[in-house]
Amino acid sequence: MKRGLTGHYVTTSTVGGERVRAFVPEPLPPKPALQIDSQLRDRLDAALLDLGRLDSVTTLLPDTQLFLYMYVRKEAVLSSQIEGTQSSLSDLLLFEADALPGVPIDDVTEVSNYVAAMQHGLRRMKEGFPLSNRLVREMHEKLLARGRGSEKQPGEFRQSQNWIGGSRPGDAAFVPPPPQEVSRCMGALEQWLHDKPERTPPLLKAALAHVQFETIHPFLDGNGRIGRLLVTLLLCVEDVLREPLLYLSLYLKRNRDEYYRLLGEVRSTGEWETWIAFFADGIRESAAGAVTTARRLVKLAETDRDRIASLGRASSSALRIHHALQQRPVANAAQIAKRTKLSMPAISRVLAALEEIGLVREITGRQRNRVFSYAGYVRILSEGTEPMRG
Repeated sequence: MKRGLTGHYVTTSTVGGERVRAFVPEPLPPKPALQIDSQLRDRLDAALLDLGRLDSVTTLLPDTQLFLYMYVRKEAVLSSQIEGTQSSLSDLLLFEADALPGVPIDDVTEVSNYVAAMQHGLRRMKEGFPLSNRLVREMHEKLLARGRGSEKQPGEFRQSQNWIGGSRPGDAAFVPPPPQEVSRCMGALEQWLHDKPERTPPLLKAALAHVQFETIHPFLDGNGRIGRLLVTLLLCVEDVLREPLLYLSLYLKRNRDEYYRLLGEVRSTGEWETWIAFFADGIRESAAGAVTTARRLVKLAETDRDRIASLGRASSSALRIHHALQQRPVANAAQIAKRTKLSMPAISRVLAALEEIGLVREITGRQRNRVFSYAGYVRILSEGTEPMRG
């Protein structure tokens, strides 16, 4: 159904005195109501089924938190790459292991901030704090806490005009609402997220809320990353997922042009249904990918435990180090010692044995302060996180 504009334009002046037309979205839900035909319903049902499979995969994992630790970091890398960073998952893990040489520090700081923002939001929600504008601002404050963007009002809705694409508002691809409209628009979005004026099924709520947030673009920087994180938080707060295992960034990275095109079509023609179909397909692909990754990691860990058994007397200490490397698959000997309580000489001997059988790899080439990678584990999780070019 073609609804036409899903908002209205207002003429506003920028700080430089340029007059531009900014788009102010109408509050959700869409009007006229969504037309969910049988084909779209089937896609949504299939997406929910795949989310159910993903939710149940936690029963296969010996330790869900080990998987979550790394999967959250993979998402942080991917979501930041969509915004233009060139940092890889290995860069982030090296950064967290305090092994900085060769790591693009500005990019990896942005990714590390994203991890902190994500963890803050998940922790607050587990404590019972509602998904709200206050929580969104708190996460944004973490996202821009240091590095690039730290001067762009962390934790505050913007007080000046922003734009998307182009070198200035006048030649932008899209100009979001004027700053004086942001609080009202975000207030209406918050009410709708809390089922006012009506209840919306979780998948539809996540699909519509993401577009609305991106259209409002309430911050001077970091909107895309917070907007993608909002999808995962919504699925958790709506009890679709028990753990935050679903992330769309790899799907959006692979379909970036289509993603931006569909956001624009919703605004200009009201084509919500096409966006929802795209979103449902992304949920399915992302959920299936997460299930496959989890199963591969479980199988890898089981295979490697069998390999470690061949080390004889060293196998007991090697299993403790192996478990520590599942927690932090890039680490130095001191970090491993802190987690395993083994002596440094014992750790050095075991790491040498694990290198010999190809289970770990030293990645700095240094003689001192060496850093080791659980190579197979990192390789599986790194798939799809190669930096974007162009």
